[in-house]
Amino acid sequence: MSEAFVKIDLHGLRQEEAIKVIDKVIAAAGPTTYHLQLIHGYNRGTSLRSMIYDWYKYDPKVKRIMPGDNPGITVLALKELY
Repeated sequence: MSEAFVKIDLHGLRQEEAIKVIDKVIAAAGPTTYHLQLIHGYNRGTSLRSMIYDWYKYDPKVKRIMPGDNPGITVLALKELY
């Protein structure tokens, strides 16, 4: 992956499935991948949002976890943009 911002649609996935998808993208992230925009939804996606914060807050590859442009999006910062 060589994009600075990667979007991942997690709609309809269970937590275990979402973790597998996110981990795969993190492992494949290249040196120019800075942010992963995780689209989980708002109404039914709140359990995924909670899982993302709980699961990835201690991941050494994730520098920061930030809210997205709306409550249905969470952003994982893999590198800081300067």
